[in-house]
Amino acid sequence: MNDPGPLFSRLTRLLLALLVLLGLRRRSETPTPPASPPDGTSYGSDPSPSTEQAAGAGRQTGSTAGGELAVATALLAGGALGIAFCLLYAFDGSNTQMLGLTLGLALLAIAAALIVAAQQVFPRETAVEPRPVLAENRGPLEAEVAEGLVAAGQGISRRRLLLGAASLAGTGLAGAVIVPLDSLGPNVGETIDTTPWKKGTALLTEAGAPLSAEEVIEGSVVTAFPQGADMRELGSPIVVVRVQPSTLRLPAGRSGWAPEGILAYSKICTHAGCAVSLYRAPLNEETSQPPALVCPCHYSTFDVRRGAAVEFGPAGRPLPQLPLAIRGDGVLIAGGGFSGPIGPAWWNVRREGPTKS
Repeated sequence: MNDPGPLFSRLTRLLLALLVLLGLRRRSETPTPPASPPDGTSYGSDPSPSTEQAAGAGRQTGSTAGGELAVATALLAGGALGIAFCLLYAFDGSNTQMLGLTLGLALLAIAAALIVAAQQVFPRETAVEPRPVLAENRGPLEAEVAEGLVAAGQGISRRRLLLGAASLAGTGLAGAVIVPLDSLGPNVGETIDTTPWKKGTALLTEAGAPLSAEEVIEGSVVTAFPQGADMRELGSPIVVVRVQPSTLRLPAGRSGWAPEGILAYSKICTHAGCAVSLYRAPLNEETSQPPALVCPCHYSTFDVRRGAAVEFGPAGRPLPQLPLAIRGDGVLIAGGGFSGPIGPAWWNVRREGPTKS
């Protein structure tokens, strides 16, 4: 892939040079305001001819055909670059260099359009005149102000072109701001609700062999996967542990989910989606804490005896539990789907209940 860095640098220098030239031109065209009226000038309600001449000496028309075309061109370029950013994000979102280049040029083009519009399109007036004494009859003064306001908008001859270009620029810029919001959080879809686990699915070890109840030893942790499914799926990995059945304090309705004290929970942490891979199994609970699964990323700790309830750390809810059963040949099998959606809480803030099996 070609490096867009030199191209971006050249275009940036070109736009900066254009802005500098426009600034110098504006400075050279700025008229010198007329001198203050000499002492003794009448400040009546009706300005004298000399005052009117001084008031109009610094007036500028502001709008030029070239300036309007430049503004329209820059706005069209900014809008086109914004739309290009959206298309590039949709079809080649991994090309961050081109994304940055198109978005940067779009913002530069719109900024250039605003600067040129302020200098050459919108009417400007520099006037110095004495302030008249407000008389009771202020009708002529009010009429003059109203006329000036109306005339300020009549200097732009290509209104439709500028409005259309501004609409395109606004659409492109809005799209460039809204489209990247799609990247906020993982695109997990229905993965958190539909998992490979269903009633009767056998548990397999990492080597692909059936996991028997005898292989799960108290004080150790085993990672298992569903038979006949992709191990890389988010809903596949589980952690299996064994505790004394008499110490179980599972939530209501889960009395038969842990045969011989063997429990299974989703391996995906409910805080940030890390893999729960640590197991705390104290030798003496009188001087330590009860058995628990621990996430190594942010140390969320889940009490396995109480349905993986959170006892420490930032996790917002327990690990989903998988009901187990022991087949006639001693192999562990799933008794159904998970107790709830897998993964971090912010993946499923609006979902409740067991997963589909």
